[in-house]
Parts: sequence; C-alpha cells; structure tokens
Amino acid sequence: MPAPIPGAPATAPAPVAHDAPSAALRETLGAVRAEVGKAVVGQDAAVTGLVIALLCRGHVLLEGVPGVAKTLLVRTLSAALDLDTKRVQFTPDLMPGDITGSLVYDARTAEFSFREGPVFTNLLLADEINRTPPKTQASLLEAMEERQVSVDGLARPLPDPFMVIATQNPVEYEGTYPLPEAQLDRFLLKLNLPLPERAHEVEVLARHAAGFDPRDLRAAGVRPVAGAGALAQARAEVARVQVAPEVLGYVVDLCRATRQSPSLSLGVSPRGATALLATSRAWAWMSGRPYVTPDDVKALAHPTLRHRVQLRAEAELEGVTTESVLDTVLASVPVPR
Repeated sequence: MPAPIPGAPATAPAPVAHDAPSAALRETLGAVRAEVGKAVVGQDAAVTGLVIALLCRGHVLLEGVPGVAKTLLVRTLSAALDLDTKRVQFTPDLMPGDITGSLVYDARTAEFSFREGPVFTNLLLADEINRTPPKTQASLLEAMEERQVSVDGLARPLPDPFMVIATQNPVEYEGTYPLPEAQLDRFLLKLNLPLPERAHEVEVLARHAAGFDPRDLRAAGVRPVAGAGALAQARAEVARVQVAPEVLGYVVDLCRATRQSPSLSLGVSPRGATALLATSRAWAWMSGRPYVTPDDVKALAHPTLRHRVQLRAEAELEGVTTESVLDTVLASVPVPR
C-alpha cells in the first residue's frame, strides 16, 4: 500500500474493468519506503511523493527547516533505487555553467571539449535553490522541461530517469531570490517536510546513540530494491490507468475554481491541471486500481497545486493560506458520482 498522503478511500463507482496494476511491481516500489526508513524516520509521505514524481517523470520542490533530513532523504532514495545522484549547493556566486557544464579548451588537441556538469545524473539535488540568482535558476529550465542541455548550439540528452529535487528553507528569506511562477509551475509536486513527532525524534536520537552514520548508508543496511527498469515498467502501467470523462471534468473544475477564488491573484494553469491528472493516475496505480477516482484527485490536490497559486496581499494579511484556499476549493466543487 502507498504511504499516507492524505486522502479518503475511493467512493466513485468503478469504470469498465481493465488490466490491474502488477502486484509484484507495486510491491517492488513499495519496498523503497522500507529501505528509506532504515535511514530516514517519519517522512513516509515525502518518500511516496518522490516515487510518484518519478512515475510521472516530474520534479519536486522540498520545503522544510534545516535539519529535517532533506539531503539524507534524497541520498537514501537514490541508494534504494540504485540511481546516480549529485548534489549542488546553490549560492549567490553559482554560474549556469557550474550546473549544465561548459566547453573546456584542450591544449593537447587544440580543440574545445564539453565537460558535463552535475545536471547529468538521475537525481539532481538542488540544495537551497532560492539562494542563487535568477539566471542560474533558469539554467535548469531546459533540463526540467526538455530533459536536455544545449551548449554551443548542440543539444545533449540527460539520463533517464532524470529528476530535479530542489530544496528551500521556509523561514529564512534574507539574501534569497524567490523562484518565479513560471519556474514553480515546472515542479510537479511541492512537498512540505514537517518537524518530526516526539516519538520519531526519540527514534532518530536512539539511532545516532547506537552508532548510525548518515554518511554511511550501506552500514545502515540500505540496499537497492528497485532500479531504472522497474521504474520504466511502472510508468508504462501508469500510462494505462483509465480516467473517466467525469473525473477529467472534476480536475478541470478544481483548477478553474482556483482562478475564480477571491483570495488568489494567480490560479492553477492548464499545465497544473495536467500535473494533477498525472499524479492522480500514479496514486491510483500505487493503490492497486486501474482507474482514477475523485478521491485520488483530492489526495494529490494539495501537493500538486499548492505552489501553483498565489495569494492576494490583502488575503495574506488576513491570515489566509494557500492550504486553506485549496481546502475551500475542494469543498465547493461538486464531486462526480
């Protein structure tokens, strides 16, 4: 079973039967959660969100205060999936070529050769992405959308799978460059990593007291339980998940309702609607169903849409949040039955 991203059980009637998702494949990807749990405590929902993003070929924005294991989460996920990962610390002096790569002159051959940047990996951890200037942030746009990097007029494809996992601190904004709406819209999900509950925090300390070293995942028992092949098979099955016309209309109605909300100056774009459809299909597949229900859409609405809307200044002053606006939209739009 998938991890607890909030969502009620399905209530809509099932469409015509189709091929059910492979139980073995679902168990394989489900085992990723257990592996990550050997190193990261209490972030099951975030792990599930990252797996959903991989199934949808999307990117993720992780938001949380320092010290909630954002970097460890990505490193452990890559180890459990046997994928390559690189980490870039985004700073004010970082240049676009430091990420994408650049042409380097070779004195022996008297020619320029391309030296790949850290973006040529499976999981790119863009740590504190809002601490680098817009021109460097923008260097990821082509990679995120086209899955390639163009240097000197030549397009160079990125590995498959490829996912950008960007992090940002929600409480410290001095000296930062907020991501523009156009770039935020390119992230499939925005996942909030909360501070752990008391029991989870006690477990973290107990592990460290017993000798846990976050820099040595192998010693913690983390092993590859899936890989790129399993992800490719799962993506093919997700693409066959059926969506009834009524559910398609429900997704559109939710997104259109955000554009009419008096509390928002920016609603969800059509790209956001396609993102919600994609994540709902992946969630349905992880739940073992070959069709999407309205409750699948509800379960993924917050993480898929929260970063695609913008509050009006007056609403923000009144204490309104994007989460409360999305709750209101979900409550006001009729659910198909």
